[in-house]
Amino acid sequence: MRNALTIGTSLVLAIALAGCGATDSDTATASAKPAEKLPAPYPSTYKPYPGVATAIRNVTVFDGEGGRIDNGVVFMSGGKITSVGGADTPIPADIAVIDGTGKVVTPGIIDIHSHLGDYPTPSVEAHSDGNEATVPTTPEVWAEHSVWPQDPGFSRALANGGVTALQILPGSANLMGGRSVVLKNVYARTVQGMKFPGAPYGLKMACGENPKRVYGAKGRMPSTRMGNLAVNRQTWIKAQEYRKKRDSGKDFTRDVGMETLAGVLDGDITIQNHCYRADEMAIVLDMAKEFGYKVSTFHHAVESYKIADLLRDNNVCSAVWADWWGFKMEAYDAIPENAAILHNTGACVVIHSDDENQIQRLNQEAAKAQADGRRMGFSISDAEVIKWLTYNPAKALGIDKMTGSLKPGKMADLVLWNGNPLSVYSRPEKVWIDGALMFDSSDPKRRPVSDFELGQPGEGDVK
Repeated sequence: MRNALTIGTSLVLAIALAGCGATDSDTATASAKPAEKLPAPYPSTYKPYPGVATAIRNVTVFDGEGGRIDNGVVFMSGGKITSVGGADTPIPADIAVIDGTGKVVTPGIIDIHSHLGDYPTPSVEAHSDGNEATVPTTPEVWAEHSVWPQDPGFSRALANGGVTALQILPGSANLMGGRSVVLKNVYARTVQGMKFPGAPYGLKMACGENPKRVYGAKGRMPSTRMGNLAVNRQTWIKAQEYRKKRDSGKDFTRDVGMETLAGVLDGDITIQNHCYRADEMAIVLDMAKEFGYKVSTFHHAVESYKIADLLRDNNVCSAVWADWWGFKMEAYDAIPENAAILHNTGACVVIHSDDENQIQRLNQEAAKAQADGRRMGFSISDAEVIKWLTYNPAKALGIDKMTGSLKPGKMADLVLWNGNPLSVYSRPEKVWIDGALMFDSSDPKRRPVSDFELGQPGEGDVK
């Protein structure tokens, strides 16, 4: 019999829960009115799965913002965190109560850098939909238009890694790769059914080796780092001109790519910038000041430790690995103490995956980075390290008012771990999203399998 919460049977389930839960030109043919706020053309249809009021008591609480409560209580109802506190926190009668003795509760893990759905499993050419590597700048493309909701990576990230939300990014072949999208890690038939309500879009940018290699190999600009900057700057100039036309009081012709860039200049779309070397990150910050936008996060950022104070002063996060190193020249100066140095300097640290396997073990990656810092003499508490996986990525994505920490009124996105999540021996025991129990290691009906896997040998409990 198929699992009740597999995506396969969720074709029926999703219907039942629906009430609960190119060419060279990218210009549109129609004109738009000046400064017109266009409605979202692909709105989120996400609705939470139904949940029940639940309290977890006698549990160690890492609240996601650096706080820790021993022998604590977390109470959720109506899809929200209702209260978090010590052993004396009131628990209403006649609700589900879970004994968390020896266990730890954290906010749901948020992966700020994923390509699930755009590069889904199995990794075959037919599934390679993350890079529109045809021209150096493609701000007109949107990652969500490639997301395949049946990617088995989503359910594995939920069950093995406690991942409740994730940003899906275009690849890094282009200087401007297109819009990213933030998803709730739930089972849905469409990407709009996964789309995180109210989350800002991001613009994926890339500097360094990738764009100059991809386009230099085609005998065109950019083929150098200075070419990268030149193409970027010229494109931002065009975006400024487009924005001026949009705000001029006259009719103008819509341009899908320029709409994205104008959204960045308006402050409505975040910049998520793939960048390895410290010198390039500094130059990108200068370019951002030149054109009046803000960089939210540098991704990979293996040399962030060299300019930790600059990143701190500019309020820019670094989404980093624990120890990926040396796989190309711009990764040569990576050090395992990168995250700890950033944290010790007061800069924003995020641990990210960029990988369908590592997304299932972000807690272990954070623990490795913590241990490397300890060997360097930096003592960083477990509660602070959990912040690298929860509140900090939420802040970098612009969703920290809604999720990322266990605070009353926030979405009840949380994980109950069977031990300290920073131990290699710990795994998610239960995972809730908006108060709905989406994974339960003790309940076969709450162990998700994707549509794609159903009927495959050893998958889906198919008889």
